[in-house]
Order: sequence, then C-alpha cells, then structure tokens
Amino acid sequence: MQTVPNQPIECVPTIVVEDDRTGLSIETLKRAFQDNLFYIQGKFAKIATQNDYYMALAYTVRDRLLRRWLTTAETYTQQSVRTVAYLSAEFLMGPHLGNNLISLGIYDEAKQAINELGLDFDALLQQEEEPGLGNGGLGRLAACYLDSMATLDIPSIGYGIRYEFGIFDQDIRDGWQIESTDKWLRYGNPWELARPEWAVEVKLGGHTERYTDEEGRNRIRWVPDEVVVGIPFDTPILGYKTNTATTLRLWSAAAAESFDFAAFNSGDYFRAVQQKTVSETLTKVL
Repeated sequence: MQTVPNQPIECVPTIVVEDDRTGLSIETLKRAFQDNLFYIQGKFAKIATQNDYYMALAYTVRDRLLRRWLTTAETYTQQSVRTVAYLSAEFLMGPHLGNNLISLGIYDEAKQAINELGLDFDALLQQEEEPGLGNGGLGRLAACYLDSMATLDIPSIGYGIRYEFGIFDQDIRDGWQIESTDKWLRYGNPWELARPEWAVEVKLGGHTERYTDEEGRNRIRWVPDEVVVGIPFDTPILGYKTNTATTLRLWSAAAAESFDFAAFNSGDYFRAVQQKTVSETLTKVL
C-alpha cells in the first residue's frame, strides 16, 4: 500500500485526568470527598452526620499525604539514611486537618470544594477532636521539632505514647471547674495507621536465675513477671510546602494474652480479663 510522503500528522491534545486519590484541583477534591463519604464512611448525603463529612474530608486529605509519606519512606530505605529519633512522653500536635491543608497548599481549594457541595467548611474544621496526646510545653516542643524536621527534609521519626484519653475536658458550672473524660478517640482517628504486624513484647519486672546450657556452661537468664505488648500506630507528618513527610509513631499497650479462658470457664469473670485491664492501663490516660 502506498503512503503519501511528508503527510502532516494531526496533533491531538493530550487530556490529563487527575487521580482522585492524589489530585489537588477543586473538582478532583469534590469527587474524592464524595467517594470517601460513600465507600469509607458508608453513608449517603441524607443520612450523613457532621462527623461523617469531617471523616470524608480527612481521608481525602490523608490520601494526598500518604503518597508523599510512602515516597519519603521508600527513598530513605533505598539510601539507608541515618534517622533522627525523638522520644517524648507527649506530642501536642493540635488538629491535623487545617495544618495538613496548609502544608499541602490546598487550603483555599478544599474550602471552595466543600462550600460548592453545600457544606460548611469551617464547621468541618471545628468537628475534629484535638488529639489528647500532650498538655503543655513538653508536648508542643516535640510537635514543633517534628514539623520543623519534616520541613527541612531531615529524616526523622517521633516516638511516644498513644493515650486513649487526654488529660480531661473542662466545663465551668456555677464558678467551679467540672472535669470529664477527654474521649478524643471516640469516633476513631483518620490520620493514624495501625501497625499490629510490628507489635513488640515489653518485659517488665521479674528476677534472674542460674541455669546450665547444653554445653555445660553456667548462664544467667532473666525471667520477667509481666509481658506487655506494644502496638504501634503511625501518623504522617508533612513538612510545610515540601514533599517530605516523616512519621510520628505512638505505642498502645495491650495484654500478651487478653483473655484467660480457664478463669472464664471456672466462673471467675473478673480474672478472665484482669491481664487485659492491667496492661491497657499503661497507656490509658495522659
């Protein structure tokens, strides 16, 4: 078959479609928000609560964090970089939603997207429970270090405790302070990722004893009184206007054996769950 030489080729413009999980445009954010409401929260608009809308927006933002976070982690792993590890009993991070929108540079886009869907953006920001993980200068300093190191592209990780309850919620009645439990995790935390596969055993108390090994040598071994399991939960920490996202890893205490079936069968229901209660108390309250 003959062809015509020097035949001009018609150029068709390429249409780039943003990924709904990572795109930053207003229309993409709207689609992602609606998908998360439906597929993650399992709600449609008529029955969705204010918290459902907040969670849908939080997951929309988190998707955009995860790509940067995993890319950062992969890069650090490939390069075998040294990492700064910051250990603190408290991390006063503050609300994540607004901070992450600012760091991603999409605060205004997200606000417009939510408002165009007929929702109150500011109300969704207020819906977030502030993490009950710190109570003062110690926790705020730790949070500032993590933010700063991520912004400066310094490989880093924060280690702390995942308190189930914060210090307390305050109410003033008739001039007196009334304290109530800070149940900041009551609706879950969309910013963290549980890592039970990385759980570790922490041995406490006990005594040492002598024994003879297989080769007849005298040895000393430690016999702990108690074993608690530490379960890590990872939260991405995005630097300001950078693609670097580091990690805040918080540990939750759990029992090595959470249920004593023998005690339960004998009718001792309190002893059946005693170890679970004692172990979880370690990370129960700030």
